[in-house]
Amino acid sequence: MKRPHQLAGLAAFALFASSAAAQQSPEAVAEAALRAAPVFDGHNDVPWALRGRVHNVINDFDFVDTTDTATLDGDPPRAAMHTDLQRLRKGHVGAQFWSVYVPSNDDEAEAVQQTIEQIDVAKRLIARYPKQMMLASNAAELEQAMKAGKVAGMLGMEGGHSIGSSLAVLRQMYALGARYMTLTHGRNTPWADSATDAPAHDGLTPFGEQVVREMNRIGMIVDLSHVSPATMKDALRVARAPVMFSHSGARGVADHPRNVPDDVLPLVKANGGIVMVVLYAAFLDPELRKHGLDRTAAKARFDAQYLGDPAGAAAALKAWDAAHPAPQVPIARAADHIDHIKGAIGIDHIGIGGDYDGMDATPVGMEDVTGYPALFAELARRGYSRSDLEKIASGNMLRVLKMVEAYADTQAGHPPIETPVADKAAD
Repeated sequence: MKRPHQLAGLAAFALFASSAAAQQSPEAVAEAALRAAPVFDGHNDVPWALRGRVHNVINDFDFVDTTDTATLDGDPPRAAMHTDLQRLRKGHVGAQFWSVYVPSNDDEAEAVQQTIEQIDVAKRLIARYPKQMMLASNAAELEQAMKAGKVAGMLGMEGGHSIGSSLAVLRQMYALGARYMTLTHGRNTPWADSATDAPAHDGLTPFGEQVVREMNRIGMIVDLSHVSPATMKDALRVARAPVMFSHSGARGVADHPRNVPDDVLPLVKANGGIVMVVLYAAFLDPELRKHGLDRTAAKARFDAQYLGDPAGAAAALKAWDAAHPAPQVPIARAADHIDHIKGAIGIDHIGIGGDYDGMDATPVGMEDVTGYPALFAELARRGYSRSDLEKIASGNMLRVLKMVEAYADTQAGHPPIETPVADKAAD
């Protein structure tokens, strides 16, 4: 039996411990959360950066430190890369979906080839650093790599053009390591409407619905970033496993076509899916979007005004840029999107999809992959608990991945969905 003075001492200690925890700085809360649950980021374009900068010739490419990769006098000029092994570690990134993006292309056969080339360069990059990186094929391998202190990697195709309108190609891309596919990119595919193209299908075609079903069957995550609201709703109606938005914001905060409309968010919750909040400043901030639209209008006006005089048009645009600097976007704006999604559908459906090395404007203080702790400190400052932060960092995405795999396990006895291939006359 404890004596009264012992009980009083225990109570005083508990009060002190509680008070000490309450007095933790936002930075300390964020640091503790990210050490326990490193970031599982939804989208990074390093493979495309390698194609553009070194044409996928990487045997001598230093991915430990890419801070000297700027080519400001090049054509086109390029800033330094956002990502390398040192900065991933500093940013507490424990797992990464590497995008094997290729541009939208009416020549689907070329898009398929380019996607395979991007899968190849991503795999070769990861294989060059076996002590620091690992390619995972499932959630168990990914968690094992994270626990070993490596950056666990999975591959994501960014755009349905990458499968050439073929379920056979879709299945083979999965076999090559692709674990999600964004149904469109900037343009429509023959079977799905993009957010940034004139509607052609009112969402998904019947074949597009088959794509979603087959992705569910094999365990590939359906990614709805870049797709039109009609495509979002069709995919959410058809899907039997959780979907993801690999790098999108909330349209209720910034009315950009790449963001998720408020009437879609409850459908994401019902599906068990996740919105991974993008860090591309143009998608986050209404004022920056307005600036971009104003600049586009100014350029069109100068091109018309100085018809036949491209140097004059360029000089006029340069003067316009000097007089109208782009607004700076604070980290708080990214947190606003997270707040909005949390208020609409809860903490369990939020992740982070940076879009690093695929964007040209970030929030101030998040200029590269070292910036994640600053965002999480901002969330802690707003009252997010350590448990909340751990969910946003990686817990929610891990849940989605495991649920997609679990659904695929239930489909193991179901045959592949078959569609006839086009006959071509023999030579």
